[in-house]
Amino acid sequence: MRTIIHFFIRLFFAVFASAVTLLISMILSDGPSFMPYLLAFAAGIVTYYGVKLFMYIRFLRRNGLTRREYKIVERNLDEAKNKIYRLQKTFMKIQNLPHAKQNFETMRVIHKIYHTTKKEPRRFFLVEDFYYSHLDSLVELAEKYTFLASQPAKSLELKRSLAETRETMNDVVKMIEKDLHHMIEGDIDSLLFEMDVAKKRIDRS
Repeated sequence: MRTIIHFFIRLFFAVFASAVTLLISMILSDGPSFMPYLLAFAAGIVTYYGVKLFMYIRFLRRNGLTRREYKIVERNLDEAKNKIYRLQKTFMKIQNLPHAKQNFETMRVIHKIYHTTKKEPRRFFLVEDFYYSHLDSLVELAEKYTFLASQPAKSLELKRSLAETRETMNDVVKMIEKDLHHMIEGDIDSLLFEMDVAKKRIDRS
């Protein structure tokens, strides 16, 4: 949604610059010529990309990031998007109801981390372990679990492997939940502080 809004803002300034340039060029032109239209087109292009660069730099400053840092965040978000899709697709294959409910809650946590990072890229560095390790581990374990669970004949050894894989998955999920908590604990502290201030104001009144 934000990307679409930014596009229309850039487009508005580009069209405005083109219109103004065309009007001025036609007034100053001695006679019929393509030059005013070329200048208007060039003005629109320069304005569009100039505004885009300005918005990009402003976005980086607001988030306290360098271009290099933001490139790292963008790359990891792109990779995470594919991994999340794989994980969601894998979870859909698990028919066990209690596991399905747990998987749904896990996906909610993962989406929360992903979308919070996308909205506020600086928070990526609070949950680097999620992007570099925990998400990878969960995807691999889930795919392994689904593969083993799909086998028609389940020996005792296979059942033991399934139980161990599920247990390990649960451990990784707990780490991911800790990642989310670590990501938002600043907001929690801020909320508690605001509540404390509000209570003191109420007590004084």
